[in-house]
Amino acid sequence: MNVQDAITQRRSVKAYDPNHRMTQAEIEQLLSLTMLSPTAFNIQHWRFVVVTDPALRQQIRAVSWNQAQVTDASLLVIITVDLKAWQKDTARYWVNAPQPVSDYLVNAIHNYYSNHAQAERDEGMRSGGMAAMTLMLAAKDLGYDTCAMDGFDFDAVSALIHLPADHVPVMFVVAGKALEPAKPRGGQLAFDEVVIYNTFK
Repeated sequence: MNVQDAITQRRSVKAYDPNHRMTQAEIEQLLSLTMLSPTAFNIQHWRFVVVTDPALRQQIRAVSWNQAQVTDASLLVIITVDLKAWQKDTARYWVNAPQPVSDYLVNAIHNYYSNHAQAERDEGMRSGGMAAMTLMLAAKDLGYDTCAMDGFDFDAVSALIHLPADHVPVMFVVAGKALEPAKPRGGQLAFDEVVIYNTFK
């Protein structure tokens, strides 16, 4: 499937075949592709929590407005970000770069994030969003439908997965085999309303 087809055919699907299982190879392929998503300074601060325990998925569903796709989809990925990844062995993010480049970027990372909690969170949300889109498009290419979700109790889910204190959840992405097609698109805004050249009026 080419990229344009994946973009146009990707839809938010709510009803999944609860009997379908992804293979471990499919899961690893999907997440390996997702890990190619961009991050600021290449800090790769996303952490993908793949929930395979059926009992845990039921608990998560209970704090997610009882949405069926949490348990019925073949795959539940909780996208989280490590807000303090920029402090953790920072040189590894540029280990393959020439030493002067690595030294410059490691210093720049510390200068950018130090005493800047809002930047930590903002960059985490941006990176998590980009990873989610990569995951959904890659899933479409592999023959799966998806749904991005933020309809859940963030604190309750964090407790259920024992999320470290320096991490935050971004969203869920579920993937699986659709039981029914997505509903028609609700309505797209006009191109000229959305696309602004140069400045707002």
